[in-house]
Amino acid sequence: MIYIGAEVIVSPLGDSVEANWEALSANRSGIALTPGAGFGGEDMHLSKIAGLNGPLRFQQLVIRALSALAQQVDRSILASGRTIVLISSTKGELDDNLNDQFGGACEAVMRQFGLAHYPMVISNACISGVLTLNTAGNMVAAGQYEHVIVIGCDVASDFVLYGFQSLFAVSDKPCAPFDAARKGITLGEGCGAMLVSGIKAVFANSPLELLTGTSANDANHISGPSRTGEGLVRSVSRTMANHGIDIREIDFICAHGTGTVFNDEMEAIAFDRLGLPDKPLNSLKGYFGHTLGAAGVIETAVCLQMIRNEMLIKSLGYHETGTSKPLNIIRENKPEKLRTVLKTASGFGGGNASLMIRYL
Repeated sequence: MIYIGAEVIVSPLGDSVEANWEALSANRSGIALTPGAGFGGEDMHLSKIAGLNGPLRFQQLVIRALSALAQQVDRSILASGRTIVLISSTKGELDDNLNDQFGGACEAVMRQFGLAHYPMVISNACISGVLTLNTAGNMVAAGQYEHVIVIGCDVASDFVLYGFQSLFAVSDKPCAPFDAARKGITLGEGCGAMLVSGIKAVFANSPLELLTGTSANDANHISGPSRTGEGLVRSVSRTMANHGIDIREIDFICAHGTGTVFNDEMEAIAFDRLGLPDKPLNSLKGYFGHTLGAAGVIETAVCLQMIRNEMLIKSLGYHETGTSKPLNIIRENKPEKLRTVLKTASGFGGGNASLMIRYL
């Protein structure tokens, strides 16, 4: 069995998983209007961490997250030769070093925590986080490592914001995934971390089971999602088939849900094709914004919290059906015992990834 736990979230909603859960339970968003942040000096809605300033913001977040994770596991595993750290990100320290966005952070983490192995970076647009968790599960299952620490991190930068502005993909209001009035994404920054391990005893608190998933690329367009949802359908189908999971066993879906017209439409078509349109579903982008390479890790950590706290969190910003295939979007928080949760991600380049978390 592959275990997952010791979840950490550092975001505009708080520095700990407990603070983030409290904010989510109160349906409080980290998104705020940032004066003059846009390319032309426009005011933009962003989800930025207060007090995260100066150089090396990416490195600061990664170290903060790993320090918090170390408090929740047998600390001796950090320096073990049977442990590796995987970092999921899209742009890393781009603001600090255009030529090497990850080397400085990897060296700092290795030095500060006495790691036995140089961290590995996985960067594949917005599916990076889910892809990295799946890689961790596969590494443990193959016996390559006993413990894999996954850290997902991205910080807001002018480069990324201006890029999305050039695509006319940024909303002029807080993002509203799957809503009829959605206008695009809201960028966010944050960091999540979790331990994936084959040994239950190394977790301070009870872990859950990671049902390692799959990925599929629809090769539709470099920045445009498939119009049929083909890649997401293939990924979810294979993930469920690999574990012998029937659609009746899925209790909840944590979707990617960026708030763009075409992404949310693609996901709705895919979940309809998969026979999952009636499953309770949310997007967490209305709380954190789109944290890019960190999103899959942060949002999977929230899934663990939803299972632990027996609570479905509403999809913030959703009011009216805005896709051609209706979904069962969660409109209000609801107490619910969850056993099997599906997490998906879709991104630029046609990438799609999925995994499942199961309560033990």
